[in-house]
Amino acid sequence: MSVAQREVGADEAEIRLDRWFRRHFPGVTQGMIEKLCRTGQIRVDGHRAGAATRLAAGQVVRIPPLPAAAPAKAVPAPDPHLRAELARLILYQDAAVIVLDKPPGLAVQGGPGIFRHLDGMLEAFREDGGERPRLVHRLDQETSGVILLARTPGVAAFLARAFRERAMEKTYWAVVIGRPEPRLGRIDLPLRRLAGAKGARSEAAPGDAEAARAITEYRVRDHAGKHVSWLELSPLTGRTHQLRVHCAAIGAPILGDAKYARAEEASAAPQPVTLAEPGARLHLHARRLSLPHPEGGTLTVEAPLPRHMRESFRRFGFAEPKPAAPRHEGGRA
Repeated sequence: MSVAQREVGADEAEIRLDRWFRRHFPGVTQGMIEKLCRTGQIRVDGHRAGAATRLAAGQVVRIPPLPAAAPAKAVPAPDPHLRAELARLILYQDAAVIVLDKPPGLAVQGGPGIFRHLDGMLEAFREDGGERPRLVHRLDQETSGVILLARTPGVAAFLARAFRERAMEKTYWAVVIGRPEPRLGRIDLPLRRLAGAKGARSEAAPGDAEAARAITEYRVRDHAGKHVSWLELSPLTGRTHQLRVHCAAIGAPILGDAKYARAEEASAAPQPVTLAEPGARLHLHARRLSLPHPEGGTLTVEAPLPRHMRESFRRFGFAEPKPAAPRHEGGRA
């Protein structure tokens, strides 16, 4: 192969150079891409560029001679049963995005002991000759609700930037033990990762250099006496387990979240409401996501409560509004 030049497409804007390269040349390893960048053999518009450089539409990438790639593996046909299963989860879809209602208990990505997960199921959405959709963000395994997929790498990069720049408005619903005071508040509490605990976070001590700032706004939408409350939560940052730690920190642990409830709060819960009753599930739901759409305007999608939360709403006398129909406002006609 001789030196070649390739232009970055309009749908590839904001993609990292190494990911763009692997997309076009899947046989090239990450280590080789980084070496070719360090030695100036891969260039962007004639200039040296690092592997993490984000590309813009219309830029020209210099492609040096590359080793012969191994034959591409055949992509299996999508499983029709899996496609039908995922189709039932679709809340909204268009040429750029797919929005799903993730059920509680379904992991978003794989890990130790996790063999069934959303990321591994997305091949079923691939159209003939098209792209495999990509995850844009995550939800905890036991958290239900709205989760966003991008149909192409360019859309994924656009939406990832929107998350980084906090252009997304995320709204969660939770059923918690107790009744927070005041009923409308803002939790500004940094978090740190716990050593040796998978994904676990804790409140950070003042001045902790490893802490990450975490901010959540909340309001009490309804309550059953002082025992149980329905909270609306708006995370302004996106830290792992942020809402679960923040609710526990204000003395209102999420129902079913034995991981973060303090022992004294769990023991103080009234008999009809326990954190670890048989079959108890986490009562945290991604209710609404409002995002800038890649084609312009704003897309807002809401997800209905999962069955276990609907049952708890009836049990405590909370009235669930029906989810609004998806809205794409202000986009291109």
